[in-house]
Amino acid sequence: MSARPMSRRRLLGSAAAAGLGLSGLGSRSEAASNVGQAPPLPNLTTDPVLGMPFEARDIVRVGLIGCGRRGRSLLNDLLGIEKVQIKAVCDIVPDHAAKAQSLCEKRKAPRPEAYTKSELHYEELVKRDDLDLVLIATPWRWHVRNAIAAMEAGRHAAVEVPAAVTLDECWKLVEVSERARRHCVMLENCNYGYEEMLVTRMVRAGLFGDLLHAECAYNHDLRDILFENDSEGLWRRAEHVGRNGNLYPTHGLGPVAWYLGIHKGDRFDHLVSMSSPEAGLTAHRKAKVPAGDPKWQEKYDCGDVSTSLLKTAKGRTILLQHNVANPRPYDRINLVAGTKGIFRGYPARIFFDGGKGEDHKWASLKDWKKRYEDPLWTKLKKAASKSGHGGMDYVMSWRLVDCMRRGLPPDMDVYDAAAWSAPGPLSEMSVAAGSAPVKFPDFTRGRWQA
Repeated sequence: MSARPMSRRRLLGSAAAAGLGLSGLGSRSEAASNVGQAPPLPNLTTDPVLGMPFEARDIVRVGLIGCGRRGRSLLNDLLGIEKVQIKAVCDIVPDHAAKAQSLCEKRKAPRPEAYTKSELHYEELVKRDDLDLVLIATPWRWHVRNAIAAMEAGRHAAVEVPAAVTLDECWKLVEVSERARRHCVMLENCNYGYEEMLVTRMVRAGLFGDLLHAECAYNHDLRDILFENDSEGLWRRAEHVGRNGNLYPTHGLGPVAWYLGIHKGDRFDHLVSMSSPEAGLTAHRKAKVPAGDPKWQEKYDCGDVSTSLLKTAKGRTILLQHNVANPRPYDRINLVAGTKGIFRGYPARIFFDGGKGEDHKWASLKDWKKRYEDPLWTKLKKAASKSGHGGMDYVMSWRLVDCMRRGLPPDMDVYDAAAWSAPGPLSEMSVAAGSAPVKFPDFTRGRWQA
């Protein structure tokens, strides 16, 4: 769902009106009183969905909520995958839904039905009996509402990142997924990047030895996007008002979670976080926004650079950063280090003990590609070359459809969606409590050790 011009107050008010608890962050005093302690587990009596396969089917029938730039990009990829049918699209901006319909027709697919009457019209879309999967590409504060509606209507949900912005929302996704026996997959495309999948295979082959440390980030100059009068500029800047922490943790953290086997023998245990001063958005507004514009009424609270240190149950460490407010090249760091070697992205380079990389110099990754290229990329490279973000978007969508058609468990489940999104609110808690350690909830309730 695309966004109309919306203040943070209206964003929060809309969500609260729907009955969703957005109090998971808590007050500063609550955060301070809970640091260093394991958060209480909710009284869930539902069975887990870890490893639960999709029901095999020949055709995957899809409904799309959110037809803005991101939604139409995902739609374009799905239209290039066989055995996918787009049945319905939804957006509060009728023109965006119409563009999605036209895209389907341009790709020689039937014209899907559009739902555009109100912000809640998606509730009618998810009730259709001809949907298997609901794809969600709406503003962050709508992700959980949309996903819950889909799962409670009997549809699997695939939601854009971050899946949730509070701990209450994370737990709600887990509870509904388990109760409804429907998957909630977070669309973390970065896990399907060529280098990320290559390195994952190298990690699993033991080339890096015992893993010790990883580093990851979302460092991306978004100042122009945040201040545009369309698309994400209508809602994403509002997240910098009243929040101070890592607002967007999953692009860097998702691949690292795969390297470290999170929920497959390890889990995130706790973090500490700190924020730099806020300066970038205020300076950009001064330079670019004319006097009298309503944006001058906003006070930005989120520090430009968020830095968190995470520790896992096995004692491994992770550096996690976020910066969208300053001039800099794009960088997700993407580092993993073990007892035998280290990989670092941007640009990709590698070093192994006693191997390539003489005199302690980085070596190229190219010599490892032939042996460790992921079979998905070998198979899909040509088709993926036409997709966004270097092809990772297409590989992600293809793999999700593949799992659904073959009746396999998804690569990423609701526990991943919750744990990878949780550094958002947890970093806010830590910052509010003077960078004190804050425990991660165990969304698997102990099943990560299996």
